[in-house]
Amino acid sequence: MTRKKRPPASAGESAPRATDPADSATTSPVSATIVEQVVELAVRFGLAELEVEEDGRRVRVVRQQAPSRDAPLASAPRVADQLAGDTIDAHLVPVEAPMVGTFYRASSPEAPPFVNEGDVIKEGQVLCIIEAMKLMNEIEAKTAGRVARILVQNAQPVEYGQTLFLIEPLR
Repeated sequence: MTRKKRPPASAGESAPRATDPADSATTSPVSATIVEQVVELAVRFGLAELEVEEDGRRVRVVRQQAPSRDAPLASAPRVADQLAGDTIDAHLVPVEAPMVGTFYRASSPEAPPFVNEGDVIKEGQVLCIIEAMKLMNEIEAKTAGRVARILVQNAQPVEYGQTLFLIEPLR
């Protein structure tokens, strides 16, 4: 099969997409409208991937992260959302989740929690456990002080950087 070379487009002129009739017979360009419609369908129905083929044209849309239809669109609440209406003292030290996982206040369901609000803690003391990929990771206090607030409920999923505790440092 021989291909004809086309002359280069002059300045200000756009090159045609399919000038060779043999090319247009096998594949035709997909209009932006069709792509937009496929993307809209994927978003509307919360699909991670959608492929549509019509008249020899195929459009495939793959989204990075498709939220489930029943899941809330917002991610895990940040400390500002959790304490809406409360005043946050500037001297409180946040303890943030170092990973994504499930927050547990105790080592087992029957065991007492590692800490409660108002407890005085030492630097390096275990505050909670975050389970990630079936591994239990102990989260330790970075500073000595008093547990001012526990911002997460037991067995709740947490995200990286989410504030778990507010610690009032000892002076």
